[in-house]
Order: sequence, then C-alpha cells, then structure tokens
Amino acid sequence: MVSRRTRKAPARLLEFYGEGIPYLKDVDIRGRLIVIEGPDGSGRSTQIDLIISKLEADGHGVLNTGLKRSDLIKEGILQAKQMLPLGKRTLALFYAADFADQLEHKIIPALEAGEIVLADRYIFTLIARSTVRGIRTKWSEDLFGFALKADLVFYLDVDPNELFHRVVQKSPSLDYYESGADMDLSDDLFSTFITYQQRMAREFAILAKKYGLVRIDGNRPVSEIHLDLQQRIDRYLATI
Repeated sequence: MVSRRTRKAPARLLEFYGEGIPYLKDVDIRGRLIVIEGPDGSGRSTQIDLIISKLEADGHGVLNTGLKRSDLIKEGILQAKQMLPLGKRTLALFYAADFADQLEHKIIPALEAGEIVLADRYIFTLIARSTVRGIRTKWSEDLFGFALKADLVFYLDVDPNELFHRVVQKSPSLDYYESGADMDLSDDLFSTFITYQQRMAREFAILAKKYGLVRIDGNRPVSEIHLDLQQRIDRYLATI
C-alpha cells in the first residue's frame, strides 16, 4: 500500500552519484531511498524490521532491498564465493551486476510508485570492501556511477570487539569475506577479524565525510538505536 502522505511528495528526476543510466535520467519519482549501512553483527536487520513496521503502520508503502537479492545474479554470487579465493575485482563486478539488476527492476519502479525503499546496505559497503582490498576508490566510484543517490544514509558503527562476540554468538563459523580471511592479515582468526573491521570503519569514516553518511552509535541497546533512527527518519519525512 502506498501512503497518501508519500503520494503528495513532489515529483523529481532521478539523481545519480556518477554518469547514471542515460535512458532513465528523465524518469520522475515520488518515493524516497533510505539506506542502513553497517557490518554483520551491527544489528541492521533488526533495525530495518522495526523501521518497516513503523513506516507501514504510518501508511507508507515500503520496499526492503539489499545485497545479493537480485533474482538474476544472487545465485551466481553464492556459487562464485564458494570458489575460494575469488579475485577482488571479480567479486566487485558480481556485486555491481546484482545491484544494477535490483536498481532497474525493483528500486526505481518502487520509487516511481511513491514507495519508501529501505536498503539493507548499499554501494558504500561495496566501495569500502574493495578499497580495503587494494582497489582504488576511484575505480569503485566509477563502477557505481550508475547508482541512484540516496536521501538518507545511516551507518551503524559498532566496536570491532563487540562485533566479534555478536557474530560468534550467532554462528561459530565466520564468513570468509566478511571477516577479511581472504586478505591474509593474520594467522589468528580473531586478529584478522578485528583488523579487517577496523579498516572498514576507517573507510566508512572517509565515505561519511564525502557522501554525508550519518554515523549511528551501534553499541547501544536496540531500543535506543531504533528511537534514534526512527526520529531522524520521521523528521525527514515530515519535511517532504
């Protein structure tokens, strides 16, 4: 269901971070794109579920999207990641294809319909991942120049030590790429994870300054984080 509140939002043309998609530049949208970034264990999924419930209760139509959700590409990514080690540029291109398919066939149509698109991670995670693996940031930014500009981007920042404990509690085995195991940072799994997350956090600090990401302290209780996020989102939506 698309809310009457969102339908009243003024139409606007798509804006991209780079060159964009030429044949979509004249498309009008009324919806809004909100992104929640953060590493595994940061509580993204929990917060997104809470935000969706509140937005839908307020009468908004909501599309939830994220990485590896393209019907066309997601299975290919999962299969490719089992072929260790996978080249860093190959992995980046797989995710770019996944994102491009979702952007054209899910995200933009939802925005045209006046819905709120809530993204569980976006291009910023993909850029940061590539940068810490030695790919020039400019290469990644050019690669994702077709990405639609987000209206709000929040980054859940959690201490790496806390992240490790949260992740291990959920699963005894760490994700090969999410833990940085492919980078040969250390012989010790804990040290590898901490070093990788520290590097990712530094990249996100840089991206925050460049793209206006809003840092959210993710070390707090779930209810506090939700209240913080929801108030910021509600204030923004009240202005449109």
